[in-house]
Amino acid sequence: MTLKLFTLLLEAALSTLGISLVSIAIGFVIAMLLSAALLSGKSVYILPARLFISFFRGVPLLVQLLLIYTLLPVIGINVPGIVAAIIGLSLCTAAYQAENLRGGFASVPRGLIEAADVAGFTGAQTFARIRAPIAIRLTFPALVNEAIMILKSSSLVSVVGIIEITKMAQDLASSTYQPIPIFASAALIYFVINSAIALLGRYAERSLKGASA
Repeated sequence: MTLKLFTLLLEAALSTLGISLVSIAIGFVIAMLLSAALLSGKSVYILPARLFISFFRGVPLLVQLLLIYTLLPVIGINVPGIVAAIIGLSLCTAAYQAENLRGGFASVPRGLIEAADVAGFTGAQTFARIRAPIAIRLTFPALVNEAIMILKSSSLVSVVGIIEITKMAQDLASSTYQPIPIFASAALIYFVINSAIALLGRYAERSLKGASA
């Protein structure tokens, strides 16, 4: 395989990484909002949050992407494929991140919450200053694993017209008749990216533990 072909794979990798990181960040914000809704104690917030999580965890990501890509124009919202891809990945990972965070929030010591109430903290302050930081620290490994999973799942965004690593590898393999070196190179790129995320995640996890010690 030539350097030019490998460069094309790297360019596609940048697209994959950019879409994935943006989606993970947006998904995390949505996941925190879902967690806040579940902890609110009010059914008007809890029921929609549970429905959201159940839907986006229960429907295959491929179907979600196709639904979003075809539904938005029907309701008068025309967006490029990359926006549809980010929306789909963000909503999907938000549901999984929220489910991961649920266990973390459940593990927050009740005494800390009661102490916050005694100190006069509002519900929002208790969530932001006590519950959320502890839940994130407790579930950080699971959140990193979800980041890796969503990056691998980003290979599905080709259905909305995005040229990411897998799609680029397929196109190059079909045009050059060199499937083995091309797909091996794509696998290597995925391996390097996900290994880097895992290493950064372990470093951040140690930092969080050190900060809480």
